[in-house]
Amino acid sequence: MEEVKKVRTVCRSCHGGCGVIAHVKDGVVIKVEGDPDSPISHGTMCTKGLSITQLAYHPDRVLHPMKKSDGVWERISWNEALDTCVEKFTQVIEKYGPEGIVIGQGTGRDYESHFSRFGNLLGTPNIITAGHMCYLSRIGASLITCGSLPACDYENNPKCIVMWGCNPLWTNPDEYKGAKFWDALDAGAKLICIDPRRSFYAEKADFWLQIRPGTDAAMALGFHRVIIEEELYDKEFIEHHLNGWEPFVERVMNDYPLDRVAEITWVDQELIREAARLYATTKPAGIHWGVTTEQNLNATDYTRSVIGLMAVTGNLDAPGGNALRVRPPVRNISEFSAHTELSPEQRKKRLGGEQYKLAARMTICTPKPVWDAILTGKPYPVKAGLLVGTNPVTTRANAREVYKALSSLDFLAVADFFLTPTAELAHIFLPSGTWLEQNHVADNWKFHGYVLARVKAVEIGECWQDHKIFMELGKRMGQQWWDTVEDALEYTLEPSGLTWEEFKKVGYLHGEQRGYKYREKGFRTPTGKVELYSTILEKWGRDPIPKYTEITESPFSTPELAKKYPYVLNSGLRTATFFHSANRQIPWLREIRPDPLMELHPDTAEKHGIQEGDWVWIESPRGRIKQRAKLNEGIDPRVIAAEHAWWYPEIRSPDHGWDVSNINILTDNSPESTDPVMGSTSLRVLLCNISRCEDE
Repeated sequence: MEEVKKVRTVCRSCHGGCGVIAHVKDGVVIKVEGDPDSPISHGTMCTKGLSITQLAYHPDRVLHPMKKSDGVWERISWNEALDTCVEKFTQVIEKYGPEGIVIGQGTGRDYESHFSRFGNLLGTPNIITAGHMCYLSRIGASLITCGSLPACDYENNPKCIVMWGCNPLWTNPDEYKGAKFWDALDAGAKLICIDPRRSFYAEKADFWLQIRPGTDAAMALGFHRVIIEEELYDKEFIEHHLNGWEPFVERVMNDYPLDRVAEITWVDQELIREAARLYATTKPAGIHWGVTTEQNLNATDYTRSVIGLMAVTGNLDAPGGNALRVRPPVRNISEFSAHTELSPEQRKKRLGGEQYKLAARMTICTPKPVWDAILTGKPYPVKAGLLVGTNPVTTRANAREVYKALSSLDFLAVADFFLTPTAELAHIFLPSGTWLEQNHVADNWKFHGYVLARVKAVEIGECWQDHKIFMELGKRMGQQWWDTVEDALEYTLEPSGLTWEEFKKVGYLHGEQRGYKYREKGFRTPTGKVELYSTILEKWGRDPIPKYTEITESPFSTPELAKKYPYVLNSGLRTATFFHSANRQIPWLREIRPDPLMELHPDTAEKHGIQEGDWVWIESPRGRIKQRAKLNEGIDPRVIAAEHAWWYPEIRSPDHGWDVSNINILTDNSPESTDPVMGSTSLRVLLCNISRCEDE
């Protein structure tokens, strides 16, 4: 028997970055614990990371490649699986061009660099991710406004925090880990919570603004109104570092009086005024935003408005405010991803690229034009796909259309851990390795200033880490790659002067952080300033100044429809257990949350004869699903909050009950409901009605 070996690595059960010590005995991970030496998580771990062994060694996990023959899965070799993919992709390229292939990922497992490189070298412009309505939409809007992505600087003691539609203690999103927020709050920071639900943060907050879902851009402009009226802005910054102040002020003063903002957002105007005043007068102050703000047609305008708040109050790139992080000395994704290898001719073929120019600038497609091309053959046919670590049948809007489109492909390959509802539609299944089974320079795509050593602890079955899948498939397609995954990591690390073996011992690299960089170099925008008046949007023929646009399906814009569907559906209720569609087969986590929950106010429940724990039908103009009722006095009686991405692994039929409780059957992806330059989908803002399931 071997002694227990401790492997220092980095989690990726959700957004990743938390330090982990994996205990390995006889080639098996027997437990994991938080690494107290992690510069990001300081020894903390969440339920998703702690349960990784139940995922990695789950009896239903697929540990070998498979192909579907006459509707039945059978085991095959990696050679046969890859050769089949090469054969099918080559046939499509020869007949339709590489644009006839779509490749897609979800909220990735830290393989963005390899994923994008494979697509670019393949020659397809049609890359779909979650980014059109999650994170990349925020990055895209930030890049055209101030040249980088601002992150709340918890390390430098913010005196005021605006927690805007986010729950970092549960979701640990992107640049953040929940421990950092808690430290700042413990140190005495003031807290403003903007959230439709009375959350943990609302209970702790100095001000809770119970906003109508989807009206965040209007709230941001309401904050601006107060700051302008009371002259709480940084005059020196505005004079030297802001483009478009005068026309922006004119719009705010003409279009966003506080009484109108209050009517739009459902928040009392005096509460808005007091919260805005606290933020603007407490220095330094940071805004911590969440994905909720991106998932409607105001995504770009919201992000640009909030960066404006950071800028005009002097908190942008200020210690303790919203930092613009300095990257460590490693090659970034753009350098690795071979974006220049995709020809201008192929870029012009990107589906939806002319409509959603910001998405195209971020080198992705909004999914709706892809589904349309698959189903209609217009503007050209899309016949094959490769989906990695994604389950769009449950995680994308208008799920029935997604299911129909993926079912219509001539060939689909899926790489994942389990046979999800999406994977069941595939012809080839490629078994992916978990984060315990990979070597990688982790977090290289984030804006927190770190890269971290994710070190392989074990091998399980025939699973390959996704990076290897892209590399080996790419090489068989004639692409230029390195011999091994570790060789590619050496290339990534080259600017640092470290080899992969040396980096593993170091554990992480951190960029040299400093504030007020704009005083020397300006901002990385066309004007060198924060562009509240966007020269890029103006060039695209779009409104260059942030604004609020009413949701296309709401009590205000569609009052007749609201008579039949009187509630606003907030369809992204988060839990501490699941990561989007993942983990519902994990015993520890499913025990915590055995059924999907929808939250409603007790008065609303009484109106419909619904009691705690009842199964409830939720219906929109697009369909009907059911979830269990949870009564919550901290939710507006006009709002229903429901969990997303539900499916039932225990249902053994190939569809795994994907259409029973999947809230995305009710959501809309029509072009008029999406952000006009990014294509961000309206997920948390549409109308619904409810009724008790009498047959349950």
